[in-house]
Amino acid sequence: MLDLKPITHHNSMIPEHILNRKGARSFKDLDQEVIDYLNQGLIETANLMEWLAVDQLKLLKLILEELDKPQWYDSFYEVVSNQKKPSANANAKVIGMTFSQLTNDGKIIDYLSNHTSDIPRCWAAQYYSAIEMSITERLHTIKPFAADPHFGVREVAIFATKEYIIQDLDPAIMILSNWTKDDDENIRRYAVETTRPIGVWTKKIDDLKESPEKAIDILEPLKSDTSKYVKDAVGNWLNDASKTRPDWVGNICNQWKKESSNKDTAYIIKKALRTINK
Repeated sequence: MLDLKPITHHNSMIPEHILNRKGARSFKDLDQEVIDYLNQGLIETANLMEWLAVDQLKLLKLILEELDKPQWYDSFYEVVSNQKKPSANANAKVIGMTFSQLTNDGKIIDYLSNHTSDIPRCWAAQYYSAIEMSITERLHTIKPFAADPHFGVREVAIFATKEYIIQDLDPAIMILSNWTKDDDENIRRYAVETTRPIGVWTKKIDDLKESPEKAIDILEPLKSDTSKYVKDAVGNWLNDASKTRPDWVGNICNQWKKESSNKDTAYIIKKALRTINK
């Protein structure tokens, strides 16, 4: 019987110059040695450039061998190859969805969810996006991915849930408004970022473009948050809303200015008003 404990590779096995790298700024700067480590799942990606450079099929082939499921590879190869618009993000999505069609073995998904490499953790987040569940279960299930220490997994957690949040907006806002009290800045940031009316690379939320006040219970508790990660998300959320409801955003910012004179609120307001003040 295969022992499905996630493989965690001791840092002592990885050279210092690999562990301490900054991450290439362009494709031409990518180091083949780094790519080899990434494609073997031995290290996490250091930035978006590396994340885009991983050969997910090559990594998947190795992982399927570790899982004693090499016979699954052809199914994955087919769906990845048949995409009309392939991209790293699309690859992660179809690989996660294909796992959901091939297995419901919790051990396999735990293995992916706890892998050293961030890429299998992205697949696991997308696996859950393909499973039928209520919005309450869905948000509960995605929470560890929203809290992941890796930026890529946190972004995929947003991609994997945003459409479901749009479908069940009111209960989702109710749940996420409680997440604003979480000690983890990644969880607080997820609550904001995943409900952004326009956002980046994700579906727009027409309901919140027209009625941004619906999400005030998420925004209000964070108006003086000390985390830059959260402040940026709140400022960007309000800036999104200012494109369709500048009146409402202006009123909220004036209200917050009166209620809170600290530098954190001032930072959010400046970011929120950048389109209005152009």
